[in-house]
Amino acid sequence: MKILIAGAGKVGTSLTAQLSLEGNDITIIDMKARKLESVMETYDVNTMEGNSAASSVLKEAGVMDVDLFIAATSQDEVNLLSCITAHTLNPNLHTIARIRDPEYVEQAYEMRNTFGLKLVVNPERMAASEIARLLKYPGFLQRETFAKAKVEIVELRLDQKSRLNDVQVKNLQQVVRCQILICAVLRNGEAIMPHGEFTLRAGDRIFVTGDSENLHSLLRSLGIITMPVNHVLVAGGSRISYYLAQELRKNHIAVSIIESDEQKCEALAKMLPYATIIHGDASDQKVLEAEEIGSYDGFVSMTGLDEINMVMSLYANMAGVPQIVTKLGRGENTAILDRLGIGSAVVPKELCTMHIVRYVRAMQNQKGAAITVHKLADGQVEAMEFTVDEHTRHIGEPLKDIAIRKNILIASVSHGMRAEIPHGNTCFQEKDTIIVLASANSSINSINDIFEE
Repeated sequence: MKILIAGAGKVGTSLTAQLSLEGNDITIIDMKARKLESVMETYDVNTMEGNSAASSVLKEAGVMDVDLFIAATSQDEVNLLSCITAHTLNPNLHTIARIRDPEYVEQAYEMRNTFGLKLVVNPERMAASEIARLLKYPGFLQRETFAKAKVEIVELRLDQKSRLNDVQVKNLQQVVRCQILICAVLRNGEAIMPHGEFTLRAGDRIFVTGDSENLHSLLRSLGIITMPVNHVLVAGGSRISYYLAQELRKNHIAVSIIESDEQKCEALAKMLPYATIIHGDASDQKVLEAEEIGSYDGFVSMTGLDEINMVMSLYANMAGVPQIVTKLGRGENTAILDRLGIGSAVVPKELCTMHIVRYVRAMQNQKGAAITVHKLADGQVEAMEFTVDEHTRHIGEPLKDIAIRKNILIASVSHGMRAEIPHGNTCFQEKDTIIVLASANSSINSINDIFEE
């Protein structure tokens, strides 16, 4: 597929990395030659220096011949105008715009036909929703839902006292007494899909599949106390903080926001009358001590600097805050992050990227395309949800008789309202939902791609 991307920032570069890996023909536009040079050094893509909102630049970049245009510059107005111009030049074009400003988001969605938009994405709102979900359901580092919330994949870290230490995967159910499946393990920065003889160790991050009831039974069995979060302290008054405060209010969770910029504090106080806005520097330990950080149920570090966010989260961990979320702009150096007590890490660009990648995959293969795609194990594993249709191979055959490609795992099969952890005699039928895990470089575009030829 031919794809034109406007903007070589974090989201644009992340999209370029993922979509070029999947064999798409990518051209990226940006005003800054330095950014384009950096992209060209890393990826096999075409580049075009210029303003993506100008018709002359779009024409020279080949907008008439591409299938999809993604506007991901740092300016919402440029993204909207770029999509309007691109769609006018090529009416058959699919267009996606990143819109960040709260004043534009609803308007862009309501007027998407006028703007020629097929999809509007907002990384900040996506990040806020993810953070709110982690705070609403404490106990897990990551929590992804599939099959209309009937199936979940959650992440846990095994500490020195965990009952799962030195337990082989095949003996798991004897220890935890519930129906779950460990579908991936992250050890020393490497993702592993464990076999029955695999032995769990302290320090492992494990990814577990099951329904909500069994997963909560797992927490109880492991002695992980999950007290509800009632009051959250947010460090940084960013757009994500604004969206997060709205999400937390829906869940009846009180929120306090610390912001060093006085004007931002005044603006937040007007927009969020139900939140407590504190003028101060959250990176200053004295400010956090004065605010009695240890008395909060949750802490979210949300400044624009990853290093400061990590330090604040470490301090919150030392202060005994039970639920911690750290916003990261990049998400690299995961092997180092894995050893730090910064709680759950949320990377907005990755959430946005996978949302768009899912749309692209659906465009490429309407039949059998993934309904949902989530990144796990620091991006090394993808969890995908498929619906079995009339084109799906091996319907009605036991899994033990089906040849599955290497490094691919069927983690769950849902029949209507009933989800099961698959075994050798499990069969899937039309309209069933299948959750598949695969290494991120497997390029699974449709359900039939998981089978051997």
